[in-house]
Amino acid sequence: MTKLIFILLLTFSATITYCQNQSWDSEKIVVHDQNIVSHVMSAHQIFEKRWDILPQAQFWKKIMCLSPDTCIVNIAKNRHVLESISSDQWIYLSREEKRKFRDSIRIKYNLTQDDLVYVTSGKNHFYNFNDVYPSISKGIYIFDSLSVDPWYAQSILLIESPGQLKKSVSGAYGPFQLMPGVARAQGLIVNRSVDERSDFKKSAFGAASLIKKICIPETKKILNTHHIKYDENDIWFRLLVLHVYHAGAYNVGAVIDKINPKLGTQELIKSMWQNKAAGFGNCSQNYSQIAIAANLILHDIVYENCHKIIEKESR
Repeated sequence: MTKLIFILLLTFSATITYCQNQSWDSEKIVVHDQNIVSHVMSAHQIFEKRWDILPQAQFWKKIMCLSPDTCIVNIAKNRHVLESISSDQWIYLSREEKRKFRDSIRIKYNLTQDDLVYVTSGKNHFYNFNDVYPSISKGIYIFDSLSVDPWYAQSILLIESPGQLKKSVSGAYGPFQLMPGVARAQGLIVNRSVDERSDFKKSAFGAASLIKKICIPETKKILNTHHIKYDENDIWFRLLVLHVYHAGAYNVGAVIDKINPKLGTQELIKSMWQNKAAGFGNCSQNYSQIAIAANLILHDIVYENCHKIIEKESR
């Protein structure tokens, strides 16, 4: 982690309390940092259901905290880490040299030709958790005020454009990375002279509206088609909603149809990581993996200096 994150860790005081009004309020954590009060959503479910030990979650945690001058050689299907190399060893290779390198890795680790080998560079330059942290509490408040599960606000802020206002190659922009047409459909002004996606409150409103009016209803429709029971507070359901937010209901529906699941569990999400359909490809598969990892890193940031207090509160 960066030096700034460690500074943030050291500033947290010992007062942590829990609120309970709406169905997700039992997951809220109120952190008092001297005279500043901030809110985050707990990662309890991730630990309780053992999402944290999945190799995909551990892989992305490593990547998010790793400098871009280092690459991780990994097996694509399960993100099992094989070894680390410097980025200079990789980026300057020709396409043929990269193919030969992957072949040498397969031989070295006794892999088959069907085992795709990825070389993934560190991304701590993008995942600025210390910069995005102050906005999480604001996002939680706005989503909460609109009766939308604030876990989505936290997760999207952590992974989409953390602490930045960058426009993606597809045209998504703002802290919640809304596409122009999607933003307009949710009431934001996006034209040549005005782009309200850069306004945090309006962007948060647009994202919350999208999740409430489209993503959650479409997720329920997909599950109902397959006669799958669900609880909206379950982590697997939330991750499925995030996939709809990122890839769209049509593409998520296509991959679910391909899997043809009978139950809504962790296994459903893990199956999505191994299957592609329509526009649901590698980036879509990674989305929920990254969301889990980001929430685990946030947990580390918040709790590392407060574990004794948390143990006392939980008795």
